[in-house]
Amino acid sequence: MRFAPHLRILAAVLVLLTGSVCLAAPGGGAARDVPVRTVRDFGAVGDGAADDTAALQKAVDSKAGDIFLPRGTYRLTKTVVIDLDKVGPTSIVGTGAATIVMAGPGPALRLVGSHEGTASPATVKPNVWERQRSPLVDGLEIVGAHEAACGIEATGTMQLIVSRTTIRKTLHAIHLVKRNRNVIVSDCHLYENRGVGLYLDDVDLHQINVTGSHISYNGGGGIVVRAGNVRNIQVTGCDIEGNMAADGPPTANVLIDSTGGSHGTGEVAIVGCTIQHTHEAPGSANVRFIGTDSGGVVRGNVTIADNVLSDVQVNVHVAKARGVSIVGNTFWKGYKANLLVENSTAVVVGPNVFDRNPAYQEEKEADTPLVFRRCADATLTGLNINGVRRAPAALAIEDCRRFNVTGCTILDCDNVGLLLKNVSDSRVSGCLIRNDGADAKGWVPLKVTGGRGNQIVDNLLDGRAEIDKAAVRP
Repeated sequence: MRFAPHLRILAAVLVLLTGSVCLAAPGGGAARDVPVRTVRDFGAVGDGAADDTAALQKAVDSKAGDIFLPRGTYRLTKTVVIDLDKVGPTSIVGTGAATIVMAGPGPALRLVGSHEGTASPATVKPNVWERQRSPLVDGLEIVGAHEAACGIEATGTMQLIVSRTTIRKTLHAIHLVKRNRNVIVSDCHLYENRGVGLYLDDVDLHQINVTGSHISYNGGGGIVVRAGNVRNIQVTGCDIEGNMAADGPPTANVLIDSTGGSHGTGEVAIVGCTIQHTHEAPGSANVRFIGTDSGGVVRGNVTIADNVLSDVQVNVHVAKARGVSIVGNTFWKGYKANLLVENSTAVVVGPNVFDRNPAYQEEKEADTPLVFRRCADATLTGLNINGVRRAPAALAIEDCRRFNVTGCTILDCDNVGLLLKNVSDSRVSGCLIRNDGADAKGWVPLKVTGGRGNQIVDNLLDGRAEIDKAAVRP
């Protein structure tokens, strides 16, 4: 007789407290004892000293399906492999009080499926639905105690769910490899790992939702996608910070890099997150999207919206991408730039706030400009840019074509407010650009040099513009 998942979990909790549980049968039948077993029934000790690897593997291989870890510390020296086609639908579940210590190399838990189709139901073979669907890891802590220890690795899975799980002091916390479909990571803490918090490693994966999680202080990046064939990434309501080592190679809190991938990554939404720290790491970024794959195809369709972004070298860096929307965010403390867009097309930015808030005294060291280089077909509207320091211009558009810059406010910045350098077939209209600071000497609100066929109309400028007449329509 089968019971709903929440009843099975409740049964596990009750059996840990009382030694047995009695649940009414579904449909209102007579009550009966439901045998609920834990890993202790398979020989696990859970004292942090004994090697519980064999006991946990035995529990998985028993095909019990519901693998419960009561309170304790379970030390592993080898990976526990959940071969889903052999053991059937499986959940590895704790109540929040169980810790797995991975004292050997590799992942503590490796989930292995055989799904070779897409996310379409028509491509899912019967054995995947019957034996492999929706593997679950929930309510656990995993701690690394070996330099090559990882948390969870998954390959070939369909509808993997990792929830309410803390993973720390490993190499990579969650490592997705080869091929997976329809992954959910929710309400997790991926914290203080040497490598990546959530790593999509040259993986073929469509549909992954990351929600309500803290992903912080992982030295190799927070959420990292490298190469592979990835579509439909949603990152929502997360706090992602400090995911870069000061002495490590450049990375980002969210790094999506199609370079070297067979099909690259596209269809990305990063919405409603706080993403920040640390400018001390070389090349650090909050969000870095590099869209061109190994075949030279430009990927994109990226939305970055309603986030709070601060305290890195570059807050948002977009390169070699197409179809990018950046709207409704608050930026500050981009030490090299708040926004850097290179070699990209079909980009929409705004409205956003790019501010220098005096409440953050250390922000005086940040330059915070916006820079577009070698881009085409962009709309910049409703930007509020305040207090850019030391940069050649607050908003610099260089070697670009077909830009529409409308309704922007650029205030109290050093040097030049808006710079168009070698820009063609573009329009600047309805902008307010002025500097009321005490050190406004040498201030130029608008500078246009090189290029051709541009239109500059209906702007309110404080100071004298420098416009190359050959670059502007009469």
